[in-house]
Amino acid sequence: MIVLRIIYEAIGQAWQQLYSNRLRSLLSLLGISIGIFCIIGVLSAVDSLEDNIRGSLDKLGSDVVYVKKWPWADVSGAWWNYIKRPNPDYSDYEVINEKAKTVDLASFHVVIGYKSVRFNSNAVENAVLIGASLEFVEMFQIDFEKGRYFSPAEYHYGSNKMVIGAVVAEELFGEIDPIGRTVKMMGRKYEVIGVIEKSGDALLNPLDFDDCLLVSYNNARGLANLKARQIFDTSVNAKAAEGVSMLQMKDELKGILRSHHRLAPREEDDFALNELSMISSVFDSFFGILNLVGIVIGLFAMLVGVVSVANIMFVSVKERTNLIGVKKALGAKRIVILLEFLIESVVLCFIGGLAGLGLIYGIITILSNVIDFEMYLSFSNMVLGVVVSVLVGVASGLIPAIQASRMDPVEAMRH
Repeated sequence: MIVLRIIYEAIGQAWQQLYSNRLRSLLSLLGISIGIFCIIGVLSAVDSLEDNIRGSLDKLGSDVVYVKKWPWADVSGAWWNYIKRPNPDYSDYEVINEKAKTVDLASFHVVIGYKSVRFNSNAVENAVLIGASLEFVEMFQIDFEKGRYFSPAEYHYGSNKMVIGAVVAEELFGEIDPIGRTVKMMGRKYEVIGVIEKSGDALLNPLDFDDCLLVSYNNARGLANLKARQIFDTSVNAKAAEGVSMLQMKDELKGILRSHHRLAPREEDDFALNELSMISSVFDSFFGILNLVGIVIGLFAMLVGVVSVANIMFVSVKERTNLIGVKKALGAKRIVILLEFLIESVVLCFIGGLAGLGLIYGIITILSNVIDFEMYLSFSNMVLGVVVSVLVGVASGLIPAIQASRMDPVEAMRH
């Protein structure tokens, strides 16, 4: 109880001293607030960026293997070997569907290139044309704003049906309902049967179909030579069956594809088996560096705050030397004097930290509304800001508090 009373009285006296020296306290608060703003602001920005990007990558699926020409891992110095590889084709997708036991779902798509599409007098240039297998919509869990995907019969017969992205639909049709309308592309007429739901505002969106034109693979074969090297990109996608590890599926896929490509035992693979963890590991290093930079910046800023508060506390001790002597002459113990100044320093830094957190919250709220990018101040970062503020208060006030507690009462009263 005595300790709590000492702490309570010390807090009250600290607040009184801070209020009576408002200008000096404000200058000290400014240093702490800027320090907290720097370190917590950078960490919050990095957290928001990381969550945005990782949330986008999660849409790809952590249990999906992407058979590609290029590996997602580091390819520095080996690009010539990769560029000579053939693009994964429809036969790879068929053999995986036929033979793979560890695969629950497989799909295939080919990015043919940029094309123009017209509706009456309206036209959209540079829309991305994709030829996709029947399972494509299920593999990537595509949601439709209007309409539907290809039926098995439409896919099998390569009907002139088309699914378009939300941006293409807006530019071509405006307020008109696109479903059932006829558009022209590459000299052919296509009926629009679906509009893909508009993508979010993620910085990295691997499944952004806003500017896409989607036709069935069997239809796409009549539009371009899908085995040509000029094709932008092709991908065979395989989703693991329940209870099957990624390693098991990759081992089976590797064996199936090597056999299908007739590769000799000593020949290197002419394909790459990619998974989400490859990209995640790259971002782990990237965000680790960003967090480290934020901490370093914050430490320099907090160093300025520590020096500022410590200087103010030394001045405070000097001003109250006579009062310290009177208190000690009346029987005040050293711990009481030490706590008085230490708590004053902690209270000062705590208020500065709260001001810094308030500034961060305000700026983050404004930026989120202005740049259409969701930023947030997490509870963990708020706690970190408060803890750092208290630690800075202890570090700043410890030496002045010890100096005050060791004063000789007679010499102090003579001062």
